[in-house]
Amino acid sequence: MNTTEFLTIASAVCPDRTALIFEGKRFSFSELNDRANRLANALAGLGIRNGDRVAILQVNCNQYVEAYYGIAKSGVIFVPLNFRAKKDELIHMLNHSETNTLLVGGRYVDMVNDMRPDLPLVKHYISTDGKREGMLDYEELLATSSADEFIAEIDDEDITILMYTAGTTGLPKGVPLPHNSFSVYMLQNVNPVDPETEETNLLTMPLYHVAGIQAMLAATYGGRSLAMMRQFEVNEWLETVQREKANRAMLVPTMLKRVIDHQDFAKYDLSSLRVITYGAAPMPFEVIKKAIDLFPGMNFINAFGQTETASTITTLGPQDHVIEGTEKEKDKKLKRLTSSIGRPMADVEMKIIDEVGNDVPAGQAGEIVARGPRLMGGYWKDAEKTAKTMTKDGWLRTGDMGYMDEDGYFFLAGRGDDMIIRGGENISPEEVENALYAHPAVEEVAVIGVPNPEWGQEPRAVVALKKGETATAEELIEFCRERLSGFKRPRSVVFIDALPRTSTGKILKRVLREQYGQP
Repeated sequence: MNTTEFLTIASAVCPDRTALIFEGKRFSFSELNDRANRLANALAGLGIRNGDRVAILQVNCNQYVEAYYGIAKSGVIFVPLNFRAKKDELIHMLNHSETNTLLVGGRYVDMVNDMRPDLPLVKHYISTDGKREGMLDYEELLATSSADEFIAEIDDEDITILMYTAGTTGLPKGVPLPHNSFSVYMLQNVNPVDPETEETNLLTMPLYHVAGIQAMLAATYGGRSLAMMRQFEVNEWLETVQREKANRAMLVPTMLKRVIDHQDFAKYDLSSLRVITYGAAPMPFEVIKKAIDLFPGMNFINAFGQTETASTITTLGPQDHVIEGTEKEKDKKLKRLTSSIGRPMADVEMKIIDEVGNDVPAGQAGEIVARGPRLMGGYWKDAEKTAKTMTKDGWLRTGDMGYMDEDGYFFLAGRGDDMIIRGGENISPEEVENALYAHPAVEEVAVIGVPNPEWGQEPRAVVALKKGETATAEELIEFCRERLSGFKRPRSVVFIDALPRTSTGKILKRVLREQYGQP
């Protein structure tokens, strides 16, 4: 089953049901399907063919969802771009993917125009927010194209999304995800569309993130109304849940903390919510404990996955959030809430391996590896990174260190590649270090993650200055402002005389984390 069939079936079973709710606008499933078909026919009219790449740089909006389905119906590969990425990252992603058409949101038009000389392969620029000089107009394209069902030869194993993820070098890696990566998950874990059952999902996760894509596809497959926010804002979230009587929501820990700490939390009617899924970053225990108290009877789900896994591969389910039983059972559940990512989904194999790839027994730490039909087979046009990430027998090396207990629950114990996760966003320490190395006073630098109750982690720079040079923490943070995305720049700086190193010159980040890794 390919993902375009989710929309075809939903628009046939419940054509008049609301599919999308966005900033006062509502679109039924039949309207969403018509607009997706119009886009598919428009793309064909521009000469875009099966297997081509079409990218989008935009925040969440109804056009984003329409674009996915229209592009997918064409047999074309959808490339969602992180709107928080810097220009050089975006240029890399567009050229690496060989994108020939770019959909552009209004706030990114000026930046894209500046990038044009560096994008020789992009032939068509389409503005999604009204007419712009030198760009095609999205709404005009739809208005002048047919709403007839677009039929393309699409195989379940054809790539539908090319999603980029941050790497330890700072350059994003392309992850090709076939239709099957998503349809297998939906068929096994989501109830299909039912004319008698209506639900509303509240989507705050960005659609350039795999969790956002998974939520969007699940809503369509299940015939659910999708209430979308451009970006998370706590007052709007509370108001939308109350107004739309939302039944499901997904939040990263930072978002959940802002919701439950809001001064007017008790004034909102949030009783319609039945399921809150969280993930994408470590969940502070005090946050989930408070949330359980404030949402009695809520079905909390901790979902763990990566871009490379296409969708969730482990869950800590609702029963794991009910702390009752004997004292021993309570202690075990509390420990799981603190650091467990749950147990693998039915179609996923997981285990822990040591440095040379041997399996390790329960309780012993190592790297978490996973295997299954939904996981990627390799990175886009990067055999070297693929060889480092995929074992010869098909196991994906997640880069996460952890262990498994005697009951089959997996626990995280840090990342093997030192990746920092702030508010669900991956930050490559090496990228931040490279930016700081450009400062004339910096001799050497290492960036580590520091626990933060709101964001999960914050980047901290440990810096040794050149002899005779001076610099302040504020100066170095400001220096990064023009060189890095806002979420990537360090929030604190520690100055030391020299970084600890091994005999071979490798920086001992473990030592730095032990000495400087606390708030």
